[in-house]
Amino acid sequence: MKSLAELFEHTLKDIYYSENALAKALPIVSKAVKNPELKKAVDYHLEETKGQIGTLKKVFKTLSIKPEGTKCDAVVGLLKEADALMAESEDVALDAGALAACQAVEHYEIARYGSLREWAKVLGNEEAHVLLSGILDEEKAANSKLTNLAVTSINKG
Repeated sequence: MKSLAELFEHTLKDIYYSENALAKALPIVSKAVKNPELKKAVDYHLEETKGQIGTLKKVFKTLSIKPEGTKCDAVVGLLKEADALMAESEDVALDAGALAACQAVEHYEIARYGSLREWAKVLGNEEAHVLLSGILDEEKAANSKLTNLAVTSINKG
């Protein structure tokens, strides 16, 4: 990639792949966890993720390109790690580990959306900037909710 525009497009495809992979993984996490509050948070974020995929399609439209994903090795690795952790854990460790794995994905997404939002601004794509800002706010809120759950109940066993 030689330009910021090319990097923006590549990273957009990366996060689109990531959100679609997450939409497939979250129902598995929801089924595995035992804490009802955590299950509710995971289910809520699944619905948010589906909405974010729709929002990303609008961002692609601002670039006049077809929405498509580029395999994201980072998210593939994070989801693989989460699967292994859930397979090896039980009871309190299962919920705490699943929550931590969800936060790892949230942190990745926050970093990506933060970059994409600022690149959209620099590239003069105000519509994409606004759309990506909305998703970034949702990701930060999801992370905050997970942190609160960890501190108030999950990590206390």
